[in-house]
Amino acid sequence: MNEKDMSQQVQDQINRLQQLRTSLQMIIQQNQQIEIKLKEIEEALDELNKTSAKTPIYKSIGSVLIKSNSKNDVINELKSTKESLTLRKDTLNKQEGRTREKLNELQSKVQNTLKLKNNDEN
Repeated sequence: MNEKDMSQQVQDQINRLQQLRTSLQMIIQQNQQIEIKLKEIEEALDELNKTSAKTPIYKSIGSVLIKSNSKNDVINELKSTKESLTLRKDTLNKQEGRTREKLNELQSKVQNTLKLKNNDEN
């Protein structure tokens, strides 16, 4: 492989590294957002468990609060949302692991290629 091809290959790998780093950051941010939502749901469920069945319960829909027909309906909605978010979180965790793995592999390849290039130049 000539020097020009090797330089292009290294540049392509470095670009791919940057893409993987960006992807990883996005995955981490999404995971953090889900964690926050899950915590909010847990807190809401805890508060709902402290209220009596006669306590009026309101739920937020967009920027509007609407009185709910029953406490159980709200609890069931929150549990369903929690389940969906938990599944999404698990998927993101797996995706994060795979992305980190690819990132480490590619980083090693780039480092090895650059070492070989430096050794060839000396």
